[in-house]
Amino acid sequence: MDIINLKIKAAQIRIDLMQMITRAQAGHTGGSLSNTDILTALYYKIMKHSPENSKLENRDRFIASKGHSVESLWCILADLGYFPKEELETFSQFGSRLIGHPNNKVPGIEMNTGALGHGLSISVGMALASRREQIGYKVYCLMGDGEQAEGSIWEAAMAGAHYKLGNLVGIVDMNGLQISGSTSDVLSSDPLNEKWAAFGWNVIEIDGNCMEELVATFEAIDSTSDKPTLILAKTVKGKGVSFAENQVGWHHKVPTEEQLQSAVAELQQQIDSYRKELVANEYNS
Repeated sequence: MDIINLKIKAAQIRIDLMQMITRAQAGHTGGSLSNTDILTALYYKIMKHSPENSKLENRDRFIASKGHSVESLWCILADLGYFPKEELETFSQFGSRLIGHPNNKVPGIEMNTGALGHGLSISVGMALASRREQIGYKVYCLMGDGEQAEGSIWEAAMAGAHYKLGNLVGIVDMNGLQISGSTSDVLSSDPLNEKWAAFGWNVIEIDGNCMEELVATFEAIDSTSDKPTLILAKTVKGKGVSFAENQVGWHHKVPTEEQLQSAVAELQQQIDSYRKELVANEYNS
């Protein structure tokens, strides 16, 4: 997809996740909205993967270490055909595969996550296996900024640098908020850029809700490097839904029907604007 179509797709995924959360009366709304652009760039542009063969040996691996923000991932996997889109209607219902955290009974999910701090350690092992077995896949691990308080993150950071895993990409969804307040107030981990660099990682700081920056950054990563890459993606919690943006209360909150309709209308306006831009570009070309 080109950049404008990626933006359209991200807005549609946000509509899908808002509808899914409202229907289920459960979900982590704010963080799923903030990470949607990151996941859209990875799944529709960057990663090598196959909905028809979710166990493809040389597929790139994605680990959602901040597993509680799974709603955007469920919507993307359904949209791509990893499972029927109708199954989104069962999200968080009794007996459903689509629970509130990644579940590896679902095609496209590499590991169960949810207990914060563990995803990067698993990603290090996967990246090391790819190199030793000469398979050639990359591993992308999405973490939260509040998750940086977990000690296991830093053990994995040391291991990734020690083994010179250039095929490992860590991404921090830096929306600045966690369940009990701002990350700076709850337990500050600043300066994250200097800390990750000191641990031997190639650190890149970007706007994590800017599709142009996301795609350009992911495409420029050199997997033959002797350093793993850490992307500090500055995002907005609740991105795309104005009444939820930068509101800590939307970490885990369900929209009312009225709020859902407002959010859908706002996101649809964004889609319509992008489509007009797309038509204008095609006309000018």
